[in-house]
Amino acid sequence: MSLWNNFWGHLGTILHHKKLVRHYLFRAGLYKQGIMHDWSKYSPVEFWAGVKYYQGGVKSPNHKEKHAKGYSSAWLHHKGRNRHHYEYWIDFSEKPLDGLQGMKMPDRYIVEMFCDRIAASKNYNRDTYDDSFPLRYYEKNKIYYVMHPHTKELLEKLLHLLADQGEDAAFRYIRSELDLKHSPKY
Repeated sequence: MSLWNNFWGHLGTILHHKKLVRHYLFRAGLYKQGIMHDWSKYSPVEFWAGVKYYQGGVKSPNHKEKHAKGYSSAWLHHKGRNRHHYEYWIDFSEKPLDGLQGMKMPDRYIVEMFCDRIAASKNYNRDTYDDSFPLRYYEKNKIYYVMHPHTKELLEKLLHLLADQGEDAAFRYIRSELDLKHSPKY
């Protein structure tokens, strides 16, 4: 593929992803987050790596960059600027001997992470997606995640609701059971 095709392909993938996440965050009542989601993807370090390592929209360019360089500069930049990634919330424990720990994420960002996982699954599995995809992806990788117990519990609850009962049930739970208006924004 030419660089020009990669440019337009990567931009199209970002725009489609952001449109999906915006739709879901609006359903959750998180309008500002829906508009601002993933703005860092337009920063030079993230955008141009995405163009260079674009894989036709079937896989994240971050995987290819990591394979080529041993790390992904785009991912390191992205996770450090976007509170909806649990990696943003990894820090040293108050007890230094406990090392790195997952800090408790505010519910509004857990919901954004949930919406992001639906959108990514739909983006990369356009023709075969079903509501079990986000849960299945989470399940195959969760042993590696460093998450606070509350973050893990709520994310798993939402993913199971989605897989077992569908989007309407998951978003009904979010709107009726979670107090997102008083969830810290930091």
